[in-house]
Amino acid sequence: MAGNVLITTMNDLPGYEIEEVFGEVFGLTVRSRNIGAGCIAGFRSIGGGEIPEFTELLSQSRNEAMARMVDEGRRLGGNAIIAMRFDSGAIG
Repeated sequence: MAGNVLITTMNDLPGYEIEEVFGEVFGLTVRSRNIGAGCIAGFRSIGGGEIPEFTELLSQSRNEAMARMVDEGRRLGGNAIIAMRFDSGAIG
């Protein structure tokens, strides 16, 4: 639960009844690392394995997108987000 908004990836919420659908809500963010962190991450990628700088950036992006999605759901009058999904991509 995020600030009194129930969030589930399921298409229903056991124990609750969906009384009204307010439509689609989403949270978007576009993020980039600063030049220094980007260079360090680039060097680390040569050796393979996890790149902590990018993992942290992805985690921050996910949290920001979730907060924006919840804010939009509240603005529409909702108290739950059903069938939530994440998607990420890269812009070249």
